[in-house]
Amino acid sequence: MLLAGYVFIRRKNIAAHKACMVTAFALSSLFLLSYLYYHFHHGATRFPGQGWARTIYLSILVSHTVLAVAIVPLVLVTLARAWREQFDRHARIARWTLPLWLYVSVTGVVIYWMLYQIHW
Repeated sequence: MLLAGYVFIRRKNIAAHKACMVTAFALSSLFLLSYLYYHFHHGATRFPGQGWARTIYLSILVSHTVLAVAIVPLVLVTLARAWREQFDRHARIARWTLPLWLYVSVTGVVIYWMLYQIHW
């Protein structure tokens, strides 16, 4: 969704870009709410691996967590600037928001995979 939005804006397809970004925001918000609800009721899950796997997991987890906190205000400011039609300011911050949002999205999947799908 995020990459498609990037491609659409590069091709000057404003309507498709807007639709992708609003959809990405809505889905990300829904995911964040379900994630917070789950962890509020379930608590933390400890990583079962040891050694180098644990080091890699914790490195990814720390960078993911820090950037996940930072991405929330970045996304909100980016969307607000687009909503107010401040497109020059929107584009300047979007250059930072997109790669960070992608990193947080991808590392979230990697963390899930390492935590729940690999049997260490």
